[in-house]
Amino acid sequence: MPKEVYITRLAKFLPNRPVSNDAIEKHLGLVDGRPSKARAVVLRNNKIKTRYYALDENGRLTHSNAQMTAEAVRGLLDNRFTVDDIELLSCGTSSQDQLMPSHASMVHGELGGKSIEINSPTGACVCGMQAMKYAYLAVLSGEKSNAVCTGSELMSTWMRARNFEKETEKLSLLNQQPIVAFEKDFLRWMLSDGAGAALLQNKPNPTGLSLRIDWIEMVSFANQFETCMYAGGEKLENGEIKGWREFEANELLERSVLSVRQDIKMLDTYAVRQNNLFLKSIIKKRDLDLDKISFFLPHLSSEYFRSRLEADSRDQGVYIPQEKWFTNLTRLGNIGSASVYCMLEELLHSGQLGKGQQILTLIPESARFSYVYALLTAV
Repeated sequence: MPKEVYITRLAKFLPNRPVSNDAIEKHLGLVDGRPSKARAVVLRNNKIKTRYYALDENGRLTHSNAQMTAEAVRGLLDNRFTVDDIELLSCGTSSQDQLMPSHASMVHGELGGKSIEINSPTGACVCGMQAMKYAYLAVLSGEKSNAVCTGSELMSTWMRARNFEKETEKLSLLNQQPIVAFEKDFLRWMLSDGAGAALLQNKPNPTGLSLRIDWIEMVSFANQFETCMYAGGEKLENGEIKGWREFEANELLERSVLSVRQDIKMLDTYAVRQNNLFLKSIIKKRDLDLDKISFFLPHLSSEYFRSRLEADSRDQGVYIPQEKWFTNLTRLGNIGSASVYCMLEELLHSGQLGKGQQILTLIPESARFSYVYALLTAV
């Protein structure tokens, strides 16, 4: 009998209370003491109403990334499945708390329990699903009978106003407008904090629903495109990235090198088109019938892309009606690698899902254009 892998439990952890649009700058602070000019435009397009920060109203950290991830994992545990039952811990993030040790090491340290195998994929939005695929393959191969995988982000600390003070101070000294470039300011109104976790096992739940993982498909288009979203470097005119190691210590602060930024023109031009081209190839490879999909869970970085994704999918012949879409961006914000876990957790516990229904997830990553699709079946 072929081996199968099931998501038997899902959990999420969102720090503190939801932060409204009017309260964002109370938590992140004002750059150069003045409200952002980009804020209203970006929020109008992304349509995010609330998000979560691991910061208090004074901008002080309340949770580390590892702590949030550990809380999400604890949401999977009870007296029938304890921390000592975990055989593999696979944790994806693009915002770990330090360069070393790895994120999974720190999460394991927070959780305690026994000595186990760990895995720490990193990058941007798709690393949460990279963590899941590693866990999936470990269980599918029979190497493990269970695995816990996570996606988590702590982006708010990168977006605090104090991180841009040296840059705006230098601009003022040069008699230039002390305004942070749009490519940096843009993301201050997009990103959120939080963590999601999944328990994968080689048997479904004896009662209640499980999600069978039918397949996970991933692709990178970095061979075709230059970098679009990045942190810890600067993009040069020739498209190459100058990494943080090449800057003098004072330049790291004066140029906000460690901030997150995005090439907006590239994002708008390529993100949706490449995604649907990948989906067309999956349909051919997997003989995927989109009409049989009951729920489509796309990770949208902004509601701006909803209509663009729908229109291009019609053009490419891979259309899924919006009445099948299930998202939570406007309430939770863009949590990067944690977003798909949080959508799956909400859908599983929503009462909308029935046995035999198929779920198609989409996770795009604009860092250098990578994409993940996964097909799940409720059993």
